[in-house]
Amino acid sequence: MRDIQVELKAPDIEIHRRSPTGTEFVHTFESGKPGPHVMVNALTHGNEICGAIAVDRLLRMGVRPARGTLTLAFANVEAFFRFDPERPYATRFIDEDFNRVWTPETLSGSRMSVELGRARQLRPHVDAADYLLDIHSMLEPSPAVMICGPLDKGIRFARDLGSPEHIVCDKGHANGTRMRDYGGFGDPASPKNALLIECGQHWERAAEHVAWQVTWRFLRALDVMDRELVDREIDKAAAAPQKVIRVTQAVVATSPAFRFAKDFSGLEIIPRQGDLIAWDGDAPVRAPYDNCVLVMPVPHNIKTGLTAVRLGQIDAH
Repeated sequence: MRDIQVELKAPDIEIHRRSPTGTEFVHTFESGKPGPHVMVNALTHGNEICGAIAVDRLLRMGVRPARGTLTLAFANVEAFFRFDPERPYATRFIDEDFNRVWTPETLSGSRMSVELGRARQLRPHVDAADYLLDIHSMLEPSPAVMICGPLDKGIRFARDLGSPEHIVCDKGHANGTRMRDYGGFGDPASPKNALLIECGQHWERAAEHVAWQVTWRFLRALDVMDRELVDREIDKAAAAPQKVIRVTQAVVATSPAFRFAKDFSGLEIIPRQGDLIAWDGDAPVRAPYDNCVLVMPVPHNIKTGLTAVRLGQIDAH
């Protein structure tokens, strides 16, 4: 694993442990006025600290919704409490990926793990939410991307926020279901909706800024906060026009000798069908079509059986 400078300092969230909700590190505030129940979640992965910084800051500010209900949550706190800037890659999770267990069958089953136990604690709060923003970051330096899931309602919601520039429309992961795809969020007939923001490389300073700005854009789009407060927090600079990238397939490493043909970091466009992307052992991985976009490649921590990169096309509409 290559060295990357840890520019962010993990916040002290112990002050947020006790909560009237009865679930540690989950805080819900009701306005008493009609409106949606919106949830901002951080620490789905224990070493993705930009979201923890944003949620900690919101709580310390004492933010309250002007209408509807606001829930602010820290998810995999056990992994986060083990975060060590000297070993920053080590605490993504403890037993299993918290963001692959979100099916009713898994959550209601008898299997146990640290992450499943915490997901079961969070489940009623996620069930109660009409809208979810799940704040993440990435292993490699890359522009921020909004993951909106496979449905048109997710694309529309991402466009309502207006930032970041790149929206990724995908079906998730073969090895488990994400929180943003859980329940009504992944049901085209449900009014519920969810977004997952990848803010940039895990520990770069810019990721903190993206997390803060996207959170306020999420709250503005749902009109649950005082509008003057929202306007003070959102940057005035014009956002870049958004592009939708539709993921067509995932490239799963079948060999420990998987390696990329070039030093890709993300959102590179492979111009021609058949151009080489990587080697999976001795087998070449080639672009399946012209102008193939590489979504979140993992060149330095590839594991056999897991996704090495997703391939997508820019939506022409």
